[in-house]
Amino acid sequence: MKPFNLAIAAGFAAVMSISAASAADISGAGATFPYPIYAKWADAYKTQTGVGLNYQSIGSGGGIKQIQAKTVTFGATDAPLSAEDLDKFGLLQFPTVMGGIVPVVNIDGVKPGELVLDGKTLADIFQGKITTWDADAIKKLNPETKLPSAAIAVVHRSDGSGTSFNFTYYLSAVSEDWKGEVGTAAAVEWPVGVGAKGNEGVAANVQQTKNSIGYVEYAYAMQNKMTYTDLVNKDGKRVAPTAEAFSAAAANADWHGTPGYGVILANQAGETVWPMTAATFILVYKKPDDAAATAEALKFFDWAYKNGGQMAAELAYIPMPEAVVKDVEARWASEVVGPDGKPLFAGS
Repeated sequence: MKPFNLAIAAGFAAVMSISAASAADISGAGATFPYPIYAKWADAYKTQTGVGLNYQSIGSGGGIKQIQAKTVTFGATDAPLSAEDLDKFGLLQFPTVMGGIVPVVNIDGVKPGELVLDGKTLADIFQGKITTWDADAIKKLNPETKLPSAAIAVVHRSDGSGTSFNFTYYLSAVSEDWKGEVGTAAAVEWPVGVGAKGNEGVAANVQQTKNSIGYVEYAYAMQNKMTYTDLVNKDGKRVAPTAEAFSAAAANADWHGTPGYGVILANQAGETVWPMTAATFILVYKKPDDAAATAEALKFFDWAYKNGGQMAAELAYIPMPEAVVKDVEARWASEVVGPDGKPLFAGS
């Protein structure tokens, strides 16, 4: 598995901004995975400081393209860049929060958490090998659930997506067929289904399509009151998507030993682990053209680390461990500098 390749980042998608832009606002673009928490943080931060955040929720591929083009102060991606790409383009990468990716379905009579899938069955559905909801593999996992004989309508991302990167990473880990025939990437050749832009688009499409299945960050399932499924994890245990299950996946993560903090949390071992957990990342230039703007962005994320934990928890995101935050901010102070070589972040 290779980290997301900057050179093949997807093009721009539809723009969804947190606030109307003004000259004083912080500008960023990218991953839709963290949009709900960035929006919540932005509202609170503007109330306290008067500084807004103009964040375009366009997908990880679009965010990387925009930071590469220097049209925004920071880019956002759920698929971490390689150490080689970070060095090549002079970027610093750091994580903000963690969350869970969940399968969501629209099946009459099926309630959230009533249906359970395992990794192989999920991969077979998205590969078009299981085509109806009453297929034997699904019925075996759900003997008490009444399932229709209807065709499964698969919904996937159409844009360059870090959520897709983590989703396909998981499917590659649990299915040799998926690994060999489709693989892991922010954008793949989907064997079946229809595409939608962003977590927002997938959520809306599943809500509008009977007998459908898609995958979204858990906050989208919560906010839209969607029917999610449970999963069977690496230890063979049925688990529900909860903050505790997401935290369990991150418990043994080697943040400090991974270049750019690019830890992949999918398919971790542990009886209580949610198997599709992921971190989301920010990209800033180490020597930005607009030093003042980058300094403001770092102030915002410093504030979010210190004040945004409860807001993150309310949306079932997991705040970064304190030791990771200290390490990240030490790197800000030593590596992100202005034209005079002085650090743009001096601590708080």
